Amino acid sequence: MTSSDRPTRWGILATGGIAAAFTEDLLAVPGAEVAAVASRTESSAQAFADRFGIPRAYGSWAELAADPGIDVVYVATPHAAHLAATTLMLESGKAVLCEKPFTLNARQAEQLVATARAQRSFLMEAMWMYLNPAVRRIVELVRDGAIGEVRAVHADFGFPAVADPAHRLWDLAAGGGALLDLGVYPVSFAHLLLGEPEQVKAVATLTPEGVDEHTAIVLGHAGGALSLLSCSLVAGYGQRASVHGSTGRIELPADFFQANGFVLHRDGKPAEEYVLDRGPGHGLGLEAAEVVRCLRAGLTESPLVPLDGTLAVMRTLDAVRAQIGVRYPDE
Repeated sequence: MTSSDRPTRWGILATGGIAAAFTEDLLAVPGAEVAAVASRTESSAQAFADRFGIPRAYGSWAELAADPGIDVVYVATPHAAHLAATTLMLESGKAVLCEKPFTLNARQAEQLVATARAQRSFLMEAMWMYLNPAVRRIVELVRDGAIGEVRAVHADFGFPAVADPAHRLWDLAAGGGALLDLGVYPVSFAHLLLGEPEQVKAVATLTPEGVDEHTAIVLGHAGGALSLLSCSLVAGYGQRASVHGSTGRIELPADFFQANGFVLHRDGKPAEEYVLDRGPGHGLGLEAAEVVRCLRAGLTESPLVPLDGTLAVMRTLDAVRAQIGVRYPDE
């Protein structure tokens, strides 16, 4: 069996909820094999391994990094640990799929990209929304002029979360807050359709600890288009998005980042409903399949989730934080 014939061997770094959801979907991805899991404690790793039938469980990151039977590692640690965990895996010769948000800030993101390029190792942010069939079709329609010149993008992501100071969502040191956990989706959606903005304006409500719980963002793009975005840990928005052009609009229903379809409204014509199934499970298998495809093609980054795009989003998130006054302890 040649290396191109055998399955792509995955290691899972961390054992939380998103790691479990990803692993469930990964098990159904053709050409993928879940070979190992690592956590900060061996008991946590073993429990996860038992749950998903994973052959090897490690109680440290270093053991996973040293495992010669791993091709790619999915990093699902809290945001603040992404830099250290991803750097370790890249420097150990592993390809990496790193959860979003990629890092706490653009400076850290630049470090990871530089390391990956120096190592000639594959690296991709787990921005699964970019791989969603409905979102990809919207990009095609916009580029083909289906709604004319894009004038505005609207996107909101919010839900009322229990204000638990012990939870990472409310912990500034862990990168908590609405912006990095939720706002990364609306900001990435705007970037996908209109590119990096020329202007960034934002306001937010902060907790006494300095965590943003409710943030509104306006991005000004080349040509005069605007992106009107919001994210919240105190208000339920329904996770809707829309794209408005000079001759029509596109509306995504609830949970736009994992939509199974959308409605295209062209001026003077009946509405057109598109149904594009994102596949089984949580939809996270799309990003795993893209990693497998890229590795088999010998690529060091995905053309669909490019690293320069990830860096641009991180710069915008930094600009938003500068406006609303959120600073992490190491900045």
